[in-house]
Amino acid sequence: MKKMISIILVFVLVFAFVMPVAAEDSVPVFLAEDDNEAVDASVFQEETPVANVSDLNISAPSAILLEKETGRVIYEKNADEKLEPASVTKVMTILLIVEAIEAGKITLDDMVTTSAYAASMGGSQIFLEEGEQMSVRDMLKSIVVASANDCAVAMAEYLSGSESVFVAKMNERAKQLGMTNTNFTNCTGLLDDTTHVTTARDIATMSRELIKHDMIKQFTKIWMDSVRNGEFGLNNTNKLIYYYPGATGLKTGFTSRSKYCLSATAERDGVEYIAVILHAETSANRFESAKTLLSYAFANYSLISAYPDSALLPVRVNLGKVPYVQPVIQGIDKILVDKETASTVTKEVQVIDKVPAPVKAGDKLGALVVKSGDNVLGEYPIVAGDSVGKLGWGNIFGQFLQMLFTGGL
Repeated sequence: MKKMISIILVFVLVFAFVMPVAAEDSVPVFLAEDDNEAVDASVFQEETPVANVSDLNISAPSAILLEKETGRVIYEKNADEKLEPASVTKVMTILLIVEAIEAGKITLDDMVTTSAYAASMGGSQIFLEEGEQMSVRDMLKSIVVASANDCAVAMAEYLSGSESVFVAKMNERAKQLGMTNTNFTNCTGLLDDTTHVTTARDIATMSRELIKHDMIKQFTKIWMDSVRNGEFGLNNTNKLIYYYPGATGLKTGFTSRSKYCLSATAERDGVEYIAVILHAETSANRFESAKTLLSYAFANYSLISAYPDSALLPVRVNLGKVPYVQPVIQGIDKILVDKETASTVTKEVQVIDKVPAPVKAGDKLGALVVKSGDNVLGEYPIVAGDSVGKLGWGNIFGQFLQMLFTGGL
């Protein structure tokens, strides 16, 4: 009897981890290649975060942690080492799909026809058949949730005519984003290819760009769902979605050469962080490492407004066609600071009183200096918000006469 009870308890524990949310018996749940190693649920339990970045112990060979809004890097380890990213490649594939949707080039309701080539993909897949039609919505959901290679190729062909043309667009977009150490040769990351490489930093860059599109989170936050009218179940390869409070995405990856990879995103109290782990030895290690980085960020940093407490006053323009130009803070809305210094932060506005015409939009007029006591946390340019042309001699003489007769002199 004791042996029977033990067997039942083991079965219950295994079932509770693999299937935390009950699925209908008639719906087979698809577990992708990223799930080929069991991960003990204790990996996802909240722990007391370390207080110092130097105490972070990330065993994976390459990693990075940054904040979404400011892009500030908090932690990095060999972040520029070129490595094969496995299915994390699909972050760029998904980004191009989302951008096409938001640009109105395609819609979520468009029907995509599967080619023989797309149907032939191995690895993680939903087993599309040649000629099978599926909506962009279900294709995208299958890529995001279950890392479906067949859907990724089908969408690449739908958007660009062929995977090769789509991959060229992936590389073009990577260059636009400043991903200088990235080269894609396919849209899935399925194939081992020493020339298909990127870095933790570049993955964080494209991940940050993707999560700027709020619509993708209706897919990345799914734990379990289905396609084909409920006949085919999907289970998220990213276990953080179920176990880690605030998890919002983003993409796992695994091949025998790339080992275990992950781009993980999480948001709490309006602040979102991105943690990238590459080539971890085990699935548990990649999730544990990402959790460690994210928890460190949430525990130790705050996002505050970059704007001073009072509005910036207009700056006088000497001999300008208009007398004043409005200064603006350039390229930043918020600042990431240590939580322990957040209450001591001051913002000092340093702006010139007047500027000679002509003035071009973007000309520097001063700086916003953010401090904690005597410690400068950051200095951000204050620039002209508009262009102001210079008065001609006729205009100057006219203004002189006007001031003369109105007593302005």
